[in-house]
Amino acid sequence: MTKTGETRTATASRYRVAGRWQEVDDARTLPVVSPVDGSVTGSVREFTHAEIDEVFASAGAAQRAWAARPLTERADLLHRFADRLAESAGEIGDVLMMEIAKPAKDARDEVVRSADYLRHTAEDAKRIIGESQFSDSFPGQARNKLAVAHRVPLGTVLAIPPFNYPVNLAVSKIAPALATGNAVVLKPPSQGALSALMMCELAYDAGVPPEVLQVVTGRGSRIGDYLVRHSGVGLISFTGSSETGADLARKAGMVPLLLELGGKDPAIVLDDADLDDAAADIVAGAFSYSGQRCTAVKRVLVIDSVADELVAKITERTAKLTVGDPRDNAQITPLVDADAAAGAERLVHDAVAGGAVLALGGTRTGRLVRPTVVDHVTEDMELAWVEPFAPVLPVLRVGSAAEAVRLGNRSEYGLQAAVFTRDIDAAIQIAARLDVGTVQVNGRTARGPDHFPFVGTKASGMGTQGVKPSIEAMTRVKSLVVNLSGKDLDGTAASSRP
Repeated sequence: MTKTGETRTATASRYRVAGRWQEVDDARTLPVVSPVDGSVTGSVREFTHAEIDEVFASAGAAQRAWAARPLTERADLLHRFADRLAESAGEIGDVLMMEIAKPAKDARDEVVRSADYLRHTAEDAKRIIGESQFSDSFPGQARNKLAVAHRVPLGTVLAIPPFNYPVNLAVSKIAPALATGNAVVLKPPSQGALSALMMCELAYDAGVPPEVLQVVTGRGSRIGDYLVRHSGVGLISFTGSSETGADLARKAGMVPLLLELGGKDPAIVLDDADLDDAAADIVAGAFSYSGQRCTAVKRVLVIDSVADELVAKITERTAKLTVGDPRDNAQITPLVDADAAAGAERLVHDAVAGGAVLALGGTRTGRLVRPTVVDHVTEDMELAWVEPFAPVLPVLRVGSAAEAVRLGNRSEYGLQAAVFTRDIDAAIQIAARLDVGTVQVNGRTARGPDHFPFVGTKASGMGTQGVKPSIEAMTRVKSLVVNLSGKDLDGTAASSRP
């Protein structure tokens, strides 16, 4: 099995193109600088357009043989890949922790979760079956045709995961693609590329052909457009910002898309809610991985009569969060993006200047933003609408559930929402009126469990993900029509049947 040190050395001194190792030209390496301490964690190759052409050509050629392999063989390879990934959770987790400043335990848990995703997908892929029907089920038709519909791969999937879950969200794209007979070209984020490369080496070690799963590294600003416009792409699965996703959609043309984009997920708290439980879920949802999640609770919409009590409980819990180094399992760690830290600080200061009340935090040191709760935010403030990828939680007070729904739907985003109430009728009515992909009742917004459907509306995405939905999205229906002779077994003409 590839060891952490060996993999990191390999990614720095050589790289794979079309499955073959190549030596790195030092002039085209991209350092991966840790947000934890500023150290250079490793480096990756910046691919050229010619190399990208070679990658897609070899992936396309290898995909046909991969799709021809029995499904059970492909599933077995995914299981072996999962075993190796789980065994290497500590090694990959350590690199992941330094690349993106994710707390040590969370980084290792991400790798284990990814192994579970591989196993579940390998089994679910076996259950995706087609259907058959005779022609006489349509008016005026005789029983002389039989259609057999089955699913076939789209070709080569371009998988583009984000920095915050570079292993798990890569696997959520790779697993259904490989299980269904597609090839994959993975473009990992610059922060997270080392752990993604380590993961793919384990896939090769498990028996996945290197031509079928390939990694292209480099700055998105240099190679992103070339990748998404490449003629070799059969589907693009992208997770990232809404702005980038919208730009990608314009450039991709007729290529099928799976887009998982931004969110401004509200937690709606009614006056009959269990405030202790609501506060616990809101704090966990807002501040996990320092708020750098599209499904984080990004604002609280609380009925005014219980707002004081809820804000006090949220503030008390938030104040207990540990802040510092991910190697110490601190809950709030430096942000990956320095601009995001500065932008979050500006949003907070602007809101306070406009009359909002700073209940906690509001300061930063470099990339480290202290957990922040801002009360009395109003809908004319940017903080009510802009998504800070940071540990910042605005609270908006509302007079009714109807007002909470209005504010929830006014956002350009529509990923998830949470509703806290003891009244299940009210929860169902609110859920029906919210224009989001998922409504959590008495629980925080979250992406998982990974086999649940995951979908966003408006600027939050396109298409449905989750194990089974992703398998279906990465395949298309192909119909085989058998034209029957129209004769009975004795050779005489068969009569039309109703």
